[in-house]
Amino acid sequence: MTDSQTPSAPAGGNLRSVIAGSSVPAPKKPGEHVADLKELVVGYARQETIDPLKNLGRYLGWGVGGSIAVGIGSLLLLLALLRGLQSIDVFNHVGEVDGGTWSFVPYLATAIAAFILIGLAVFAIVREPKRANSKNETVRSNP
Repeated sequence: MTDSQTPSAPAGGNLRSVIAGSSVPAPKKPGEHVADLKELVVGYARQETIDPLKNLGRYLGWGVGGSIAVGIGSLLLLLALLRGLQSIDVFNHVGEVDGGTWSFVPYLATAIAAFILIGLAVFAIVREPKRANSKNETVRSNP
C-alpha cells in the first residue's frame, strides 16, 4: 500500500474537510450546556412531581366519589330498614298516638345495624393488608 492509499489519509488530503463534512457535532458552548441541563432538570422534576400528583388526583377523585356513593347507599339502606321495621304491626300500633310500647325497637335495631356497618368499615381500614409475595420474603430471610 502506498501513502496515498492508506485508510487514515483522506482522499482530498485534508483531514479537517472530512471531519467538517461528517456527522460529528460541533462542540457546544457553555451556555448551551446550561440550557440542556436546565431542560433535563425541568423535565425530570415534571416527571417526578407533576405526573405523580396528577395520578394521585385521579386516585383521590375516584376514592372520594366512591366513598360518597357508598355512604349515600348505606344511609338509604338503613332508612329502608327503619321504614320496613316500622311497618310491622308489632312495633307500630295504629290506634295509639305515639306508636305503642315497642315503637323504639325499629330505631334501636337500625342504630345497631349502623354501628355494625361502622365497625366493619373501621376493621377494614385498620387491618394489615395481606402480603402478595409472602413466600418470596420467607425464602429471602432464610438463605
